[in-house]
Amino acid sequence: MYKQVIVVRDDLKLSRGKIAVQVAHAAIIGYEKSDKNVVEKWMKEGQKKIVLKVPNLKELMEIKEKAEKAGFVTGIVRDAGLTEIPPGTITALVIGPDEESKIDKITRNLPLLK
Repeated sequence: MYKQVIVVRDDLKLSRGKIAVQVAHAAIIGYEKSDKNVVEKWMKEGQKKIVLKVPNLKELMEIKEKAEKAGFVTGIVRDAGLTEIPPGTITALVIGPDEESKIDKITRNLPLLK
């Protein structure tokens, strides 16, 4: 099974609409950066995604570093700053898509974004 994980900063207190846009940006970044064979398998399985949260930028970057050391494709979303937050603010991290069991080793302890 394959999935993509998107991790969002909880400290920014973004509106639901803004979070939705940041998650969409992250999903596309992960899709574009990933190996096409992995993407094909992920798409055949329904493009599973999960959105998790971290309390701040420091923890987001720590997860990014762990994921990269484990060999995952990652990407960062930086906001354009047109609405709720300053330009260049890092809002989200994408990991994968990749094998679910492997990604879970990095993200299993993070809470769901609700």
